[in-house]
Amino acid sequence: MGYWILNETTTFLILVTWLGLNAYLFIDTFIWYENADLYYYTRVILGSTLAWARASAMCLNFNCMLILLPVCRNCVSVLRGTTVCCRGDLRRLLDKNITFHRLVGYMITLHTAIHIIAHCINIERYRVSQSVEAGELGNILANIGNQSSENYLNPIRGYNKNIIKEVFVSVAGITGFVITLALVLIITSSTELIRRSFYEVFWYTHNLFIIFFIGLVIHGAGQVVRGQTPQSMVLHNLSYCKDHYYEWGETAQCPVPQFSGNKPATWKWVFFPLVLYTCESIVRFWRSKQEVVITKVITHSSNVLEIQMKKSGFSMEPGQYIFLQCPAVSRLEWHPFTLTSAPEEPFFSVHVRAVGDWTQGLLAECGANRTQSLEPWQLPRLAVDGPYGSAATNVFHYDVSVCIAAGIGVTPFASVLKSIWYKYCSARNAMGLKKVYFYWLCRDTHSFEWFADLLISLEEQMSEQGKTDFLSYHLFLTGWDENQAAHIAFHCDNDLDVITGLRHKTNFGRPNWNKEFRFIAERHSGTSIGVFFCGPKSLSKILNSMCRLHSSSDPRGVHFHYNKESF
Repeated sequence: MGYWILNETTTFLILVTWLGLNAYLFIDTFIWYENADLYYYTRVILGSTLAWARASAMCLNFNCMLILLPVCRNCVSVLRGTTVCCRGDLRRLLDKNITFHRLVGYMITLHTAIHIIAHCINIERYRVSQSVEAGELGNILANIGNQSSENYLNPIRGYNKNIIKEVFVSVAGITGFVITLALVLIITSSTELIRRSFYEVFWYTHNLFIIFFIGLVIHGAGQVVRGQTPQSMVLHNLSYCKDHYYEWGETAQCPVPQFSGNKPATWKWVFFPLVLYTCESIVRFWRSKQEVVITKVITHSSNVLEIQMKKSGFSMEPGQYIFLQCPAVSRLEWHPFTLTSAPEEPFFSVHVRAVGDWTQGLLAECGANRTQSLEPWQLPRLAVDGPYGSAATNVFHYDVSVCIAAGIGVTPFASVLKSIWYKYCSARNAMGLKKVYFYWLCRDTHSFEWFADLLISLEEQMSEQGKTDFLSYHLFLTGWDENQAAHIAFHCDNDLDVITGLRHKTNFGRPNWNKEFRFIAERHSGTSIGVFFCGPKSLSKILNSMCRLHSSSDPRGVHFHYNKESF
């Protein structure tokens, strides 16, 4: 409970506020449409499904207003840099912007389903209202609008009409179908399997949000749901006329009621977010046109390519990431990559592993598969958007930080560790960070190779500075064959590790996280410790539970603050 209060209070309050606003808007709108006199005659035909349709539409407007805000990355970066959000719960909250984006997407899907089901029932009830089974009042209401002086209530103008045709020739029907189709494609392509295995599919279908919002703004123009006009309410005495419908049009007290639809209001909800996102897009487009010079391309083992670049005005912090575009591979796709260089270096770099069509295409364009390196003028043009902040940028905000990486997830910490190295090389080192624990889990020995040089340099620098206790490496090899095991066992007495060349020996198998966290907690009692992770979701859950388990309920005790990379 203590861990939860310290780490998740702000997140919980934001989540409860969002859910509370959804509940309030739904219930308030539902009750209003269930009781408003303006919609009394509409309820005679539709019943409670009118309120279900309108309440879900209100929540859709609210969540569609929110859905774009978390992905306005420049705005999030500005907030991260403010004094109020520079550290603590608020900064960790900003790191969860994509998680909130997903939650809002799920809420939109839920209310879309409610809205569609309610309107499907409404359409059938509109049709049935013209039959004998609807009763006399229902028949009268359904036939209002047959005279030129009357405004209709029932948009289905005939019992024998083809309902499907009637729906799809209307503005509300066409736009509703387009919106739903776009939403289904966006949601299904956003699953983790698609994003990791077919990122291009995820990227292209996610851009259907443009069609989604255009359809959303137009959708209300159909004015399918209609209620009495205010003027008609003044002339038409509802309390008397609703029971004397057989007198409608025959007495001055009960003129035939007039009806009209609601004016479109969705644009009022989404106008500001769309303007803000448009400004974001303009900034990104301007950045994409800035010249990027590739200064060096290095091919590492395990299909990893290091690309070093320069760009005018580019400024970064350790652990940030950029979006990369290669027009020679695709003019539309932008892919996120963590920066592996340090701010102190005269260039910025990324490490790209070939795991999909786009990354394989980039490696091919950069000559990774060629025996001879390409000349600078032969290298492809790249466009860069960013940098943007991520969880790893918070490493220096703690006295003690625990950095945990799995496989290629080590890239955010490459920048952090390099920056640490440069800070210790500088005579003006004023770093608040006192201790770093670094854990790296790899399936094979080749994955260690491209990162080992940095670790060796760091280890030597710490030794020269007399800071051997500052940085603790814990490298774990989770997969090996019999030949490797025999070779490792034969050289186990060497001063340096046979795999990495480090003084810290490589461990085999998976770490006992309970033991590791207990050890850290005992060594740093009364300290706030930042835990940073980049890797698979399954391991993330384990680490998060370890942080909860080993955090003290006493505010003066040790507390682990969990941070996961998410972009």
